[in-house]
Amino acid sequence: MSKTILITGSTDGIGLLTAQLLASEGHTILLHGRSAAKLATAAAQVDGATESYVADLSRMDEVDAMAVEILQRHEKLDVLINNAGVLKAPETQTAEGLDIRFVVNTLAPYHLTRRLLPIIPKDGRIVNLSSAAQARVNGEALAGQMILDDMAAYAQSKLAITIWTQELAKELGEGPVVVAVNPGSLLASKMVKEGFGIAGSDLSIGAEILCKAALDPSFTTASGRYFDNDAGQFDPPNAAASDHDHVGMVMQGIEKTLARLI
Repeated sequence: MSKTILITGSTDGIGLLTAQLLASEGHTILLHGRSAAKLATAAAQVDGATESYVADLSRMDEVDAMAVEILQRHEKLDVLINNAGVLKAPETQTAEGLDIRFVVNTLAPYHLTRRLLPIIPKDGRIVNLSSAAQARVNGEALAGQMILDDMAAYAQSKLAITIWTQELAKELGEGPVVVAVNPGSLLASKMVKEGFGIAGSDLSIGAEILCKAALDPSFTTASGRYFDNDAGQFDPPNAAASDHDHVGMVMQGIEKTLARLI
């Protein structure tokens, strides 16, 4: 059965390849990117039914506008893959003084997911891109009161999305499934090339696990869990995700910081 699948950050890298694989199976793919020109190129590379949505995920007003457009055009969204992410950027602080890694990697997908929940069915999937790089979250950094280096900000933002994955899964109970996935370390994405100066491993490693997380029955009972594709199995995330006080601080920080932006 054909499904409607939104993939953020799908103009290149793992996002684009995942879109191509899923479209080849007959699914309708909602592509997202920051550039209309890049979206047009990506749509031409995806052989199948697509729609394109432009939004800068560092701006919550644009996240909101995209969500409104999707809600107006669709009564059901079967799968949301929160793939978009950033490690390095020319400007690491947003206009509001927040670290762009927390905004794009953690806050924007949380807000987008919340906005689209009304049309995601109980048997749907929300797949969040995590990473093997996870680090205990500094609440001041999340709130924009402390500047971190690139890797620290990235690792903390990835633990934060993993934490809200498990907490949203608890809240939703019967569904949809919410799962965090490390697609594989040092894959051949633009982020890896820019961040580490290496070519990286085959992108299909990451795209294939995202397709599996989106559709495969093996993820049906995986809500709230973290899949580590480096290990090829579900594993516990960073130990801080099991620290009740730390989890509470992160969730309160996410909600409080978002309240400043929307």
